[in-house]
Amino acid sequence: MIENTASAFQAAIAGNYAIETDIQISADGEAMVHHDDALGRLTEGSARLAALSAGEIKAARFKATTDRILTLNELCDLVAGRVPLVIELKSHFDGDPRLVQRAAQVLAAYGGPAAVMSFDPYLVETARQIAPSLVRGIVAERHYDDHEWHRMKPAEKLNMAFLLHGFRTRPHFVAHGVKDLPAVAPLIARWVFGLPLLTWTVRSEDDRRTASRWADQMIFEGWRP
Repeated sequence: MIENTASAFQAAIAGNYAIETDIQISADGEAMVHHDDALGRLTEGSARLAALSAGEIKAARFKATTDRILTLNELCDLVAGRVPLVIELKSHFDGDPRLVQRAAQVLAAYGGPAAVMSFDPYLVETARQIAPSLVRGIVAERHYDDHEWHRMKPAEKLNMAFLLHGFRTRPHFVAHGVKDLPAVAPLIARWVFGLPLLTWTVRSEDDRRTASRWADQMIFEGWRP
């Protein structure tokens, strides 16, 4: 089943699982439910979502399915409070606040349990400023060596890896990579500051054992615990 589709969300609801999903900003400022910043890996097309309107994005079908990309508002209507939503705000680390602003606007009218999180401390800090009652978390890992982090300065990576932004972002929880556990920063956040610790992405029984030992909850895919 393809990630971030209505079919996948319905299956999660049927299994009574909380939903972790991702959102991207469209050219016209809509929050779109999609992991990648461009079409093509799982869908028709190849354009970047930030260059397309919400209508153009919704016109792209997922491969081998009739599902289409949802807006955050449509996802909220679909879930209707039946399971919790944990929404990752995808970022280009360019200081653009539109995605968190739109997410906060949509979730302010949503009656179900929901939280936002991001790798980007700026977006988490912005969420704290514009929607202080919205549950917010920081996503982190120990090593930022993937291609998407190459443009970042070493000091920025250090700040993120060791949660040094915490006095500004004041997250309600931390979501940390399972392959990096145990790690000092998330465990200090959990044991000293009492923040719930989620871990991602659990894909095996070995990962589940790590999650069970070091974290409070796990984000999993391609495998059912």
